[in-house]
Amino acid sequence: MKKRYILAISLLTISLVRAQEKEKNIEEVAIHARVKVSKEREEFKRHAQSTEIISAYEINRNNPAFIEQSLNTMAGVQVEKRTQLGGQRIILRGYGNDQKFNNWGIKMYLNNIPLTGADGVTVLDDLNFGLINHIEVIKGPAATLYGGGSGGAVRLYIRPETKKGTSVNEQFVTGSFGLFQSSTSLTNTGENHSITADYSHIGSDGYRPHGKSIKNFYTLNGEFKVNKNQKITILASHGNSLEQVSGQISYDDYYNGIDNGNFSYIRRGAKTKFVTSRVGVGHIWDINNNFKNSTTVFYSGTASDRIAAGASETYSAPNYGFRSVFNFTKDWASFKSQTEFGLEIQQSRSLISNYRFKNVAITEAPVLRPIYEGSYFKYLNNQSNYFVVEKVTYKPWDLLFLAGISLNQISYTRDDLFALPGLFVVNGKDLYNKNLSFEKKFNLVATPHFALQKTWEDQIFNLSYSEGYNAPTSATSFISGLNQTNNNLIAEKAKMWDLSIQGLLADTSIDYQFSVFSICIKDKLSQLRGTLNNPEKTPYSYWANTGNQENKGLEMSVGYVYRLKDSFLSKIQPFVSYTHNNFKYSKFSTYLQEAGQPAAIMNYDDKNVVGVPKNKLSIGVDFDTKTGIYWQNTYNYMGSVYTDFANKNEVKSFGLLNSKLGYKQRFNKVDVDVFLAGNNLTNQINYTFLFYGNSINDSDKDNQYLDPTVFTDVNPGPNKAYFFTGFNVKYNF
Repeated sequence: MKKRYILAISLLTISLVRAQEKEKNIEEVAIHARVKVSKEREEFKRHAQSTEIISAYEINRNNPAFIEQSLNTMAGVQVEKRTQLGGQRIILRGYGNDQKFNNWGIKMYLNNIPLTGADGVTVLDDLNFGLINHIEVIKGPAATLYGGGSGGAVRLYIRPETKKGTSVNEQFVTGSFGLFQSSTSLTNTGENHSITADYSHIGSDGYRPHGKSIKNFYTLNGEFKVNKNQKITILASHGNSLEQVSGQISYDDYYNGIDNGNFSYIRRGAKTKFVTSRVGVGHIWDINNNFKNSTTVFYSGTASDRIAAGASETYSAPNYGFRSVFNFTKDWASFKSQTEFGLEIQQSRSLISNYRFKNVAITEAPVLRPIYEGSYFKYLNNQSNYFVVEKVTYKPWDLLFLAGISLNQISYTRDDLFALPGLFVVNGKDLYNKNLSFEKKFNLVATPHFALQKTWEDQIFNLSYSEGYNAPTSATSFISGLNQTNNNLIAEKAKMWDLSIQGLLADTSIDYQFSVFSICIKDKLSQLRGTLNNPEKTPYSYWANTGNQENKGLEMSVGYVYRLKDSFLSKIQPFVSYTHNNFKYSKFSTYLQEAGQPAAIMNYDDKNVVGVPKNKLSIGVDFDTKTGIYWQNTYNYMGSVYTDFANKNEVKSFGLLNSKLGYKQRFNKVDVDVFLAGNNLTNQINYTFLFYGNSINDSDKDNQYLDPTVFTDVNPGPNKAYFFTGFNVKYNF
């Protein structure tokens, strides 16, 4: 750490000396680098911590529905998924893989609408990734502006069309595993408005047994200028998503390229089904030249059916609230002040019923336990965040100091709807003799953010300190295997030092980012497994504060746009991103209680954090021609990872080679893009999802592995090359 601080101070000192020698205001420069760079620099300056962007160009390097292919090219970002098109789990700087499923500890947005509910959990199955054309990733604790989140924030956008006129756009894709995609949209853009209506469908038989996916989305996205100072935005969508779940397989099958699915899932018809309606209405107001406001009111309603190996669950969850951000800018003499303040408030009300399956022999039909052995809860979740950030710039030196703080609070109440008098009384005996209702309100948490940022010519240096926190959710505060509450949990806190440099070289044709960081996560919340006090001696999961986690790492990325004049080629665009992680546990232990064994405290100090590779690498090179032919190539390398706290089970590394060949051209009023793409062209065995920590060693008596010591923790990816082809046709009236 001392070396890191010395490096930071040295860089800033050199920058200050150079600035004093040549005082001037840095003007906007013409950027010849990648399309994303201009916006990326803007967001890096705004957030004053490591921030990276994926533009529509990067998203369309692959099939946008396979969003993990795009995000995984980012340094410090991993994306796992449980099915071909669903169950995505985003991991930032080693944080986010703690839950078996879904996302937690990372705040996510769509056009300023929180995708993360008031309970702190994000589900991405009901999102139409095919329409996403811009992604911003803020790496590391970002609680000052976004509330909570030990890992960071991910902002997804469906940006409106800016080119005036009326157009119809048709997209079609077909390919391996019965893939069939279509998207039909109508857009009208005028002087004071832009509106797009879209219907999208995607279906696939899946690359795994019992792996079908079907999704339908209806979307309306618009922006309307009320007057020169005000505009209204609207995003409304309705989605219907069905994902069949194949379940996990054994490591032996995985390494041998055998995937028959998991019979305990397949026999029960395992699936996840989501029906979601979402709407957000925004008002953007330039109150005067110095004072602006952006306010979004949002609502989402989700109905879900989920069947897994151990349970059948249904829930409905309306979530609503608003986010309002004010910006005040003032120049005086040699200083510029920028103040950003606001609030975000959410509430969700959900009904969740969960019924458990019995463990039966593989020859028997699946059987649910009696209804009174399940649960039926009504939840009320509340989350509020209040924040203010002040940035002061000394203009002659282009030196910025940022200080910000947010106040965050979360609370929830649960009513046990089975705990009604007489509901389960049989022959004078109450079969449900408990009441699992509870309420919890965590103390108000203040999370600061400080940064010193220096711009020198085309280079930006940033040293920042930020904090985040992650409170236990209503779900993690309940042990379903024991039907009892978990009242001992406390919120975890994260503290990060980050030195980031972002710049342009070679007449701005080369762009680069470099970051070194250290994140300390205290009172880490981990999902564990045990058998204590369980009559059937079957493993159940629960949550505990297990200790500390020290995440130290290095991230770098470089891109280059080489333009040719007298050649068949018009552009060559290579890029590389690299991540090195040194993530360790500190004062980290778990309480282990296995059936028939004495309890033991297991210490994992200095062990590698599960699920995070030491090294991760992405390399790409794109070729564009003057005739419209293009060829894009990407190689993603994922280093080996440990799945268990003790670091005894190491999952091998793999690399995926993807390529896309296409032709893009405009004919009078018609824009055409025809393409053929292939993924995993070198036939690599790979996984898309793993169980980690004490959630490993998953086993079910109903699966095909009769040996109870054979564990099923792997969701494999396609181990053979697969292809898709399609076209985009846009007619401009």
